[in-house]
Amino acid sequence: MGRGTGLAAIVSSLVLSLIAGQAQALPGQTADEAAAWIQANPTLRPSRGERLLVKRAETPAQRFTFQAMPFQVGRAATGFGGRIIRTEELILFDMINGVTPYRLEESLRSIYGPTVYQDYARARRVYVYPNVATVGRGINRGTPAFADLQGEVREGDRYAYWIEVAPRPDGFAYSGRLTVFLREDLPKLQGELRNR
Repeated sequence: MGRGTGLAAIVSSLVLSLIAGQAQALPGQTADEAAAWIQANPTLRPSRGERLLVKRAETPAQRFTFQAMPFQVGRAATGFGGRIIRTEELILFDMINGVTPYRLEESLRSIYGPTVYQDYARARRVYVYPNVATVGRGINRGTPAFADLQGEVREGDRYAYWIEVAPRPDGFAYSGRLTVFLREDLPKLQGELRNR
């Protein structure tokens, strides 16, 4: 093997390890791995002291939050937690420009890169709301705000995804979130959303 070929193999190995290292914060990894990835992520740019929670505010009317959590997606559940990240959530609040599903998806692409974005884009939609049942329950329970939420849950090959925006009656949404979580937690979230 020539010197050029050996160097190319080393460079390829380093590039592959860096690419693999970028995915270490995904759900299923440890809190320490997630914290290291967050610190190195050029999109998140955490401040000193921010470990698993990153908050940014351009103005009081424009905020961004990213959080990696060792809990199941949705409502708090007992028996989970610890050192393994199960859920990662990004939240956008923008009263000036608004928040759309497209903006949330572009944030996902910017933070996680093309591999996770492609998994999201190819993911199968398993639950979409509002639907007739959701609207009816909201009216019957006197909680029409739940009927106004728009979202969907997707199951990808690697992860599951939950995207949700909260539009006003005029259709303008100033808040939304996109959550990446372990596929094994999908039945829990679907059950909670159906019973909302």
